[in-house]
Amino acid sequence: MSAVLEVKQNLVAQTNGNSNGASVNGVMTQRLITVADYDRMIEHGILTENDRVELMNGRIVNQMPKGTRHTSITSRLNRFFVRLFGESAIVRVQDPMILDDLSEPEPDLVVAKPNDSEYLTHHPKPEDVLLIVEISDSTLLYDREEKGAKYAEANIAHYVLIDLQNSTIEDYRNPSANGYETKQTLRVGQSFNLVAFPEITVNVDEILRVES
Repeated sequence: MSAVLEVKQNLVAQTNGNSNGASVNGVMTQRLITVADYDRMIEHGILTENDRVELMNGRIVNQMPKGTRHTSITSRLNRFFVRLFGESAIVRVQDPMILDDLSEPEPDLVVAKPNDSEYLTHHPKPEDVLLIVEISDSTLLYDREEKGAKYAEANIAHYVLIDLQNSTIEDYRNPSANGYETKQTLRVGQSFNLVAFPEITVNVDEILRVES
């Protein structure tokens, strides 16, 4: 964690009268940041749009800078999904969602159920989410292990992890408290269907194609 983030987390802890955490068997433990704390930090300007962070499991986590391939695939998928779903779903790009009281991640893409207010009054919650896509390079282990476990725990029906290091797509479905029961690794030339829209098939080539 950066020194700036540590200071900011201490500020919110002091605001709540709990700057020192709690003592367990004489050992001081770090106080977990809740979604309510995190949102309050945003409201009061402690965290701003310049802070590329997200809340996971009670910790404020730095988000890594994105390379050109990452941003290109994000844009491509956004256009593809918007054309594909039309009014049947809402596509959100790198926007917050609420997993539980301790996690407010910002996935690369979320396909959510239609909402009359476009989620004006609250971020999407697990019951609103049809698909989560993360695009991973230097964050592969974090996205696969910590985020993957959390998405499964929150009962996200379909999680797609695009692995830029190996040019593969990891397709996760059938969530449980112990993680996703089904995982398939896909390569160029293969395809997969969407859990929420089983009639729709996505070709891996459409996502991972390399252009000059």
